[in-house]
Amino acid sequence: MYLKRLSLLNFKNIEEAQIDFSPRINCFVGENGTGKTNLLDAIHYLSMCKSAFNLTDLQCTRHGTEAFVVNGQYVAPDGRNENIVCSCSKGHPKKLCRGGKEYEKLSDHIGLIPLVMVTPSDTALINESGEERRKYLNSLISQLDRDYLATLIKYNRILADRNKWLKNPSSPHFEEMLSVFNLQLAMLGTAIHARRARLIEELAPIVARYYATLADDREAVELQYRSELNDLSFEELLRRNDQRDRINQFTTGGVHRDDIRMTIGGYPLRKYGSQGQQKSFLVALKLAQYDLVAAQGQHRPILLLDDIFDKLDMARVRRLIELVSDERFSQIFITDCNKVRLEGILQSNGCEYTLFEVHQGQVFPAETPQTAESNPASGPLEVTPSAEPSNPTPITD
Repeated sequence: MYLKRLSLLNFKNIEEAQIDFSPRINCFVGENGTGKTNLLDAIHYLSMCKSAFNLTDLQCTRHGTEAFVVNGQYVAPDGRNENIVCSCSKGHPKKLCRGGKEYEKLSDHIGLIPLVMVTPSDTALINESGEERRKYLNSLISQLDRDYLATLIKYNRILADRNKWLKNPSSPHFEEMLSVFNLQLAMLGTAIHARRARLIEELAPIVARYYATLADDREAVELQYRSELNDLSFEELLRRNDQRDRINQFTTGGVHRDDIRMTIGGYPLRKYGSQGQQKSFLVALKLAQYDLVAAQGQHRPILLLDDIFDKLDMARVRRLIELVSDERFSQIFITDCNKVRLEGILQSNGCEYTLFEVHQGQVFPAETPQTAESNPASGPLEVTPSAEPSNPTPITD
């Protein structure tokens, strides 16, 4: 599945654009703050129904307007076309339509168009709290297993109900209802733990292999799943924490507190890894994610590489481009602020690519010898940029 055409209206700093893409490598170049990352975020919206940067829908609406539309025309491997439209307007719920038919639940769309994104903000996976790493696990597994997403939604609802109930110990039938919540939470939490543990078991060796390639085998990394349920059942955990939960009036243990341990040379990556080592780990993690999604899904994911030169030396960037230019990878989108540098690396690897220049929310096709030689039969790219620059609010570039 690849994105053939992207149409935008009032999305972030982009007033209007219509862009035709190559099924292989597409590059956006331009100065920082011009909107390159916003284009990737629009593509992310069409796969995941939300921004990749924890922005609300209204925050993704161009300054001075009250609605945006993101439209993607995709082509499946069998030649079948898919049209996905995501729209949001102030005061109304977000709408996502496939083939003109609106989804009843946005979660039903997750997994249809798999996507993997590498961005500088991924450092939160290493440096922030366990909540960031749980979000990552949940997002990844949801692309692989729709039952998991449904189970997670139920778990969070029962968890909220249990926490609310713990704040009212004098309520009639308190003990009976608490037992019901415990039974439901244990059943759902056990299933979530098992699926996460299996994912980490599959993911860890692939991450180590990709990291070794990027780092030229200079150090080893590990990925481990940290959970209280690794050592005891959910029922036992609830019994052990019963008094603590009653005193604190919330559920102090469970899969909502799980984490991932990341190490380099046996030491915590957060404390002992350099910026380059941490970025290499994150890239290896996302490439491993790509492999799992490609192996278990119906379509190979779209790969988004945002500001790939950030924190990586040239040797690691070259190894990364060499990896993703392999035929195992499908459509790729890359952003960078240095056109000459990006083209030099792509050309040295013999990559076929299409280049776009971004300026203040406007997108223009860039004619390059590499593009012309790689695809001499192609006509001019259809791009409908904004008539005039718009206020860049907000920009995540």
